[in-house]
Amino acid sequence: MIRIALDVMGGDNCPAAAIEGAVRATKTMEDIELILCGKEAQIKAELDKLGADTERISILDAQEEIDCHEQPTAAIRRRETSMVKALNLVAKGEADAVVSSGSTGALLAGATLIVKRIKGVKRPALSPLLPTVKGGWIMLIDCGANTDCKPQYLQQFSVMASTYMQSVMGIDKPRIALLNNGSEAEKGCELTKAAYKLLKEAPINFVGNCEARDVLSGEYDALVCDGFVGNVVLKYTEGLAGSMMTMLKTELTADLRSKLGAALSMNAFRRFKKKMDYKEVGGAVLLGINGCVIKAHGSSDAKAFASAIKQAELFSNGNVNPKIAEAIAELPEEE
Repeated sequence: MIRIALDVMGGDNCPAAAIEGAVRATKTMEDIELILCGKEAQIKAELDKLGADTERISILDAQEEIDCHEQPTAAIRRRETSMVKALNLVAKGEADAVVSSGSTGALLAGATLIVKRIKGVKRPALSPLLPTVKGGWIMLIDCGANTDCKPQYLQQFSVMASTYMQSVMGIDKPRIALLNNGSEAEKGCELTKAAYKLLKEAPINFVGNCEARDVLSGEYDALVCDGFVGNVVLKYTEGLAGSMMTMLKTELTADLRSKLGAALSMNAFRRFKKKMDYKEVGGAVLLGINGCVIKAHGSSDAKAFASAIKQAELFSNGNVNPKIAEAIAELPEEE
């Protein structure tokens, strides 16, 4: 049985959305047990409202919560918060994974300082999955955990991404690329030039540089970059998707002929919207941590929480961390 700790107090729609997502997850996943971390009275009230079967749901009372404006390292010193209690369950081996839609900074700090890194991993990396035009997924690593990186960090990111895409997504030889400002090997800044050489030496299927216009092309399975670049790409992609939907809606309702065309194409638009919806994945995994940590979107609803819990289940079943530890140990020591 996979034990997943859920921080139900973090995020815009909590605790209701997190608790409803938890109930949905237990109905579709028979191999999980959920530990809901948060204010016990509120959790019980929501469970009663949903008429939930609580056979595989338990509660860990936490009367405090972390505000998104708190300084991360100071926030995780408060031991009675729902996030810290959830992280401690993983650190003690009492849970296999933690899911939270709370403060990203606090979750990253807590995962690193409480759950700690896998032996040999220099920096953990936040790694969301983005939809591609070919219907698959691409991992973007890192997207914000490490704004200043060394080439060796990127090499480790590539190994972790390759392991995840193989173990969880079922891709035999994941195509790993370095996000750069040109496809040629000699392009880029000092960081990417040095990282290119290290990725060629890594035990991965390295396919070279990828330019930003090809991020969602479906030609790659994972893109490696520092956290600053990755976060810009992620936020731009999210913003572009939303802007395109808004502009499309405006044009499709501009006149009667457009409205008729829109009505005939409604199913296609629904499928497109579903492909671009972050709720289908639920969250970004923090790779390199000695446990499973999933960062759900701050505005997650019940569907997104259920998807994030599913991602934690897949991660645990994929036996990802031992494989990462083995792959990292095979890399040459930093000179």
